[in-house]
Amino acid sequence: MEVKEIKAEGMDVAGFIKDKTDEISSLVKDGLAITALSGGVDSSVVTVLGHQALGNRLLTYFIENGLMRQDEARNVAEIFGKFGIPVKIVDARQEFFEALKGLTDPEEKREAITQTFYKKVFGKLVVESGARHLLQGTILTDIDETVAGVKRQHNVFEQLGIDPQKAFGYRIIEPLRQIRKDGVRKVAQTLGLPESIYKRMPFPGPALAARIIGEVTPEKIELVRKATVITEAELAGTEAFQYLAILHQDRVTGMRGGRRDFGLQIEIRCWKSLDARTAAPVRLPYETLERLAGRITGEVPGVVSVTYNIATKPPSTMEAI
Repeated sequence: MEVKEIKAEGMDVAGFIKDKTDEISSLVKDGLAITALSGGVDSSVVTVLGHQALGNRLLTYFIENGLMRQDEARNVAEIFGKFGIPVKIVDARQEFFEALKGLTDPEEKREAITQTFYKKVFGKLVVESGARHLLQGTILTDIDETVAGVKRQHNVFEQLGIDPQKAFGYRIIEPLRQIRKDGVRKVAQTLGLPESIYKRMPFPGPALAARIIGEVTPEKIELVRKATVITEAELAGTEAFQYLAILHQDRVTGMRGGRRDFGLQIEIRCWKSLDARTAAPVRLPYETLERLAGRITGEVPGVVSVTYNIATKPPSTMEAI
């Protein structure tokens, strides 16, 4: 199914908002809809559009899958509570880690997260709530990369011939499917979302699981979460499109206290981009890289090596897997 793009340049943002709230209202009618709010700009915009269209007939959930950044659930609930949008936090950590156990292939991990999210966790919420529609923040870049076979984005179905109604028991509404990240940011700002949301970096649907090469475990998630906190603090002033920390699978040789230490390797990526279709690494000052490496090897247990990615997209991608 071809999707007609609405480019950010020259976009009628107010008209787009009206069209999409009308679309949501006409599809849901007098029923209930649910949305999964992660705190990223895409899901945040969809949540506000849904709230404007449906009011209290939109049920908003934050799925605590154990894979998110530090304190994400609490921070997101606080922000949207100020908008009069109640957020219910659902603890699904056990379900996700069980689904990921033993998996090392990137596509298998993505599929495990997809099935757990849409069928097991949201399937239960649908039954309990009586909702028949899920509002979702799929953007055009997600569709493009999935259809092209670059990577299976967890939130793309119809373009792969998958009917969510048959597969999961509910229909999916995607108000943002015609725009890319730069367009989403314009919509977010017009909706009155705070700068901390509309300027927020992209964050993958599989969350920190997309930043672990190899099997995903609670222990590895905690390591990459600590590295993420440091990376985001040190690179906040770069005004880059996205920056992230990746935990590699193999151990590397290091030294501590004059003795050999087989430790872990963290890879840093920092991108300049407009819409995520292409990207180039930011030429960070060496002093910044040195400080970042020092903090990560000093504060993240077991890390002995920090590298910086200098390949462009393409052939690289912005996330590791």
